Amino acid sequence: MSILETILNSGNGALVGQVADSLKLDKGKAGAAIAELLPALKGGIRRNAEKPEGLGALMSALQGGHHSDYVEKPDLLSRAATITDGNAILGHLLGSKDESRKVAAEAASRTGVDVGTLKKMLPMVAAMAMGSLSKESKGGGALSSLLAGGASSAGAGLLSSFLDKDEGGSAVGNLLGMARKFF
Repeated sequence: MSILETILNSGNGALVGQVADSLKLDKGKAGAAIAELLPALKGGIRRNAEKPEGLGALMSALQGGHHSDYVEKPDLLSRAATITDGNAILGHLLGSKDESRKVAAEAASRTGVDVGTLKKMLPMVAAMAMGSLSKESKGGGALSSLLAGGASSAGAGLLSSFLDKDEGGSAVGNLLGMARKFF
């Protein structure tokens, strides 16, 4: 299952519903916005995972943190502590607030959701992305095996396959198509 599928399927759309409710959006718009924001975050995860120290840091965060709670307990998404953690995740993945603003502006132009709302959504989506990876890492799949065996270049490949299930790159159209099926 991909990150987007995990987010959309979790609790019959409870994550998307929580984001929609906390930002006063319709669920369809929230789902489409999440689908637009995820490729940039997945790209940041991929870039970090391509470096041995980045992959090691990611694996350490997945093993030691409670990120899966963000996927399993949707009510946590709008809490201040989650937003703080999400902003820290964004710092690691995107590198700067300017890059986060750019990602939000690009998503706004494609979704019709205003930039201010998307800036508020980004830390939630970052927390959900880490939560999705964390859940996969604890689920006994390939990512779980990677964590047990330690970081390696093969690990970056396994992680990349989880990040991009359709093997076609970060195809925003595919993500939006998947999101629309649920709303």
